[in-house]
Amino acid sequence: MGVIVATLRETAPHERRVALTPEIAKKLGALGAEVCIESGAGDSAAFPDSLYKDARAVADAITGSDVLLCVQPPGDEAIGKLKEGAVLIGMLAPHASPDRVKRLRDRKITSFAMELLPRTTRAQAMDILSSQAGMAGYKAVLIAAQVSPKFFPMLTTAAGTIRPSKVLIVGAGVAGLQAIATARRLGAQVEGFDVRPEVKEQIESLGAKFLDLGVSAAGAGGYARQLTPEELAEQQRRLGEHVRNVDVIVTTAAIPGRKAPRIITTAMVEGMKPGSVIVDLAAETGGNCELTIAGETVVRNGVSVVGPVNLPSQGAVHASEMYARNLFNFLALMLKDGALNLDWNDELIAQTCLTHGGEIRHEATRKAVDGQA
Repeated sequence: MGVIVATLRETAPHERRVALTPEIAKKLGALGAEVCIESGAGDSAAFPDSLYKDARAVADAITGSDVLLCVQPPGDEAIGKLKEGAVLIGMLAPHASPDRVKRLRDRKITSFAMELLPRTTRAQAMDILSSQAGMAGYKAVLIAAQVSPKFFPMLTTAAGTIRPSKVLIVGAGVAGLQAIATARRLGAQVEGFDVRPEVKEQIESLGAKFLDLGVSAAGAGGYARQLTPEELAEQQRRLGEHVRNVDVIVTTAAIPGRKAPRIITTAMVEGMKPGSVIVDLAAETGGNCELTIAGETVVRNGVSVVGPVNLPSQGAVHASEMYARNLFNFLALMLKDGALNLDWNDELIAQTCLTHGGEIRHEATRKAVDGQA
């Protein structure tokens, strides 16, 4: 019998995605794996059990499984059902719950937190952060267009000419670039801002203008470093002057594993025109805007500050398809002739590993869990 790969129905609030789609179930079968899904696991992502021709839909998919694929981290009950030595792959948020990491360690689960995947060319097909951020950026602009009391495009009508909305996208990672592209498709006048000057060409290639505030925070690995207090003050001063004439702001700035950087202050919001809209993609990690409340819309002086949660889940079909392919491409590294074969010399496997053999393998997480500096 080949390795048993399973997935469960996601139970986290607002979560509609599934970690294993019918397409991936078929591909896993071709590699010699046996696939099990919890009955109804794909329902909220529009993948009913009937579409899983190459998987068994059962009430208990976790007991006896060798590999568990997940979107959100599994709860204590699910972890407790995993057999010793089982493999867990998904978004495990190791920084968010030391207790969960300890439980995985103590249960001797081999867990792979896909957020830890090295950002290399070889890893692109496994990069869940990029695939899900693309959906988030797309949905954020659609939310902004819905909340805004203005058209996005320029229109020439019998009642006169309507000027295009001015849209500012803060952050030019995958989410920001997708937001820029979507806002441009809707006909808005778009600017992109990022403290990493090397992304200017990417912003301009999408037809947007690069907003240069004279502050650079280029960091390692393609991420922005944290700004110094002086740099942040200067950035906020210049940005505050600029946003007075902006209709929509979409903020996408994030530092993995850390609280979102504050970019839009309350004073900036109060200086914006009534009817303006801010959509804060960083709402779940504290927000890029001081007024953001996750899951709510705050109105201050006529400006709407929207704090959406789990935007990728709003595009559950395509988000699940991309996510499941990411996990499949990663799992394929360790599937040989229908059996698991973990090659610890492979940097993608080694650096993505969170726990294995009763140990916490990820150094930063181990130090955090042990209470070290």
